Amino acid sequence: MINTVSSPKKRYDLLDGLRGVAALMVIIYHCFECFPADTWIIGHGYLAVDFFFILSGFVVGYAYDDRWKSASSSSGMTIGGFFKRRLVRLHPMVVFGVILGLITFLIGGGVNWSGEKAATSAIMIAVLLHLFMIPEAPGAGSDVRGNAEMFPLNGPHWSLFFVYIGNIIYALVLRKLPTRVLAAVTSILAACFAAFAISDVVGYGNIGVGWTLEGWNFWGGLLRMLVPFSMGLLLCRLMHGDSKQRQKADYKPILKPANLKGTFWICSLLIIVFLAMPSLGGENTWINCLYEVICVLCVFPIIVWIGVSGSTNGKASTGICSFLGEISYPLYAVHYPTMYLFYSYIGFPETWRTPGQCWPWMVALVLGNIILAYAALKLYDKPVRSWLSKR
Repeated sequence: MINTVSSPKKRYDLLDGLRGVAALMVIIYHCFECFPADTWIIGHGYLAVDFFFILSGFVVGYAYDDRWKSASSSSGMTIGGFFKRRLVRLHPMVVFGVILGLITFLIGGGVNWSGEKAATSAIMIAVLLHLFMIPEAPGAGSDVRGNAEMFPLNGPHWSLFFVYIGNIIYALVLRKLPTRVLAAVTSILAACFAAFAISDVVGYGNIGVGWTLEGWNFWGGLLRMLVPFSMGLLLCRLMHGDSKQRQKADYKPILKPANLKGTFWICSLLIIVFLAMPSLGGENTWINCLYEVICVLCVFPIIVWIGVSGSTNGKASTGICSFLGEISYPLYAVHYPTMYLFYSYIGFPETWRTPGQCWPWMVALVLGNIILAYAALKLYDKPVRSWLSKR
């Protein structure tokens, strides 16, 4: 059984709500992703992933920084215990997403984007690799969609792959770093990330890298995760102190909370505005990349800081944050397989239909995935996690 090693902490319901807002923006972005870029209403929806990475770093640091077993104490959490906790939290929905991805792939005829039918053995290998979060090599026989995705049955799982890596690096390295050293490491990583993004090494004209193993995508995805994850962890340290500082009753945080009213609505509006911005600069792709770097390095940390500073007041905002927080991870983990069916319906990649023709289906996709995520949470994710935690 996985035991709690410290007393319960304050839960940041507001951060949960903001994660849900970002997840909804991702779904809307993916509804338009298969159409020409000039029709998108969420031009930078993929940056929600970077916001997730910052939240992940903050939450992991807040939840676990002061729980580790030390040399002077026989109690506390071990590395193995930490990995078990994270697997129990994350992997059940990964499994659900793989099964859903397999079902929708077979419903779609089991064919890749070129119309060629995938072999049964290739599909089985793709499922097996996906279940163990082993990414596909571009052009491999088990790349059943032929799009060079890391996880062709459920593409967005590439970001969960990097979240797993982030948790491993946190447990083995980052948690041990003093706050000043963590700040220095984060600054160096941020400089590398900015140089990588603005120079547009991958050639996408944006920082939407990491979903494939082609070219520099793996290293770009690693940087894309490490920088905001480390920033989130550093932000947590600045607001709550490290493991030793948290034990001092007279500890004063380096970064004080912001005193704002209506925090959830302010932060939600900021997320929507910055993710909805269209692509900037035209052929001068460095302008768009610079905008995205500013979002990741400046805007998103400020949003998290404001969010941590506030609290939900009233039944309406508390209820909204609670609901959005609960469905945010299931929503992100399971929504994309239905998108594959939608893309096939509109004739992607040729795009025979327009957004104007498909908007009822897009509304149905968003609402349907919210219902699916909620059902998966209540009927599958929570029961499975509860069962695993007891063992």
